[in-house]
Amino acid sequence: MTTTTEILMLIPVAIAAYLLGSVPFGIVITRVMGLGNLRDIGSGNIGTTNVLRTGSKTAAFLTLILDAGKGGVAVLIARALFGDMAAQIAALASFVGHCYPVWLKFQGGKGVATFLGILLALFWPAGIAACLTWLVTALATRISSLSALVASATASLWAWVLGMSSLVILLSVFALLIWWRHRENIQRLLAGKESKIGG
Repeated sequence: MTTTTEILMLIPVAIAAYLLGSVPFGIVITRVMGLGNLRDIGSGNIGTTNVLRTGSKTAAFLTLILDAGKGGVAVLIARALFGDMAAQIAALASFVGHCYPVWLKFQGGKGVATFLGILLALFWPAGIAACLTWLVTALATRISSLSALVASATASLWAWVLGMSSLVILLSVFALLIWWRHRENIQRLLAGKESKIGG
């Protein structure tokens, strides 16, 4: 049974994870590499797909690794210090931080890379399955947003099938948030106007 002290301990965990998640690595990397203001490029999003539109695969790769890493690191540190409940709190807080960063007036990314990094840290078999789901969908359709939607929607199923049903609710929340963040992409998908990877 969770005590009041344990709950209070989770508050700084959530705050620290949120602040880590809110670091906009896409913007930092593009500025450091002299690629311009990411907000003025493509969709203006701070994630990997938009960084790729700068023409730098290196910048996009670094953004992918760091955005995934910040979520994974938040989870691993929280688990090591305070246990599994803290890990799940850190997972959600770091994801929210990426999507709604205080540094960017709460206008952040769509959370796909951060979500995958979090899932790999929470339960790596489901994380690998989700990454493969994204990859297979991307190879078949060449549409990044659709790959993200499919990977997030099936993540809870992978967790359940692979023996970690305790994550189903949390992963369902992630899926809802990712679909909400992709609502404009969904409209373009339905209209057949969504851009393709490399397009």
